[in-house]
Amino acid sequence: MSPGMIKMWISIAGMGLMFLAIITIYFSRYKLNGVFRLITAILAYLFMICAGLTLLIVFFT
Repeated sequence: MSPGMIKMWISIAGMGLMFLAIITIYFSRYKLNGVFRLITAILAYLFMICAGLTLLIVFFT
């Protein structure tokens, strides 16, 4: 695979992580209570951080 195609797949994975972060943040704020709310919120913010770092690396390479 060419470097451009690899960057494309990595950026698509980053966008997928952002989508997962949006969905889990929604569930943690509006649908869940208690411990599940905390777990999904932490997971969502981890997804968001990973997606941001992934896209940042792709944009600057």
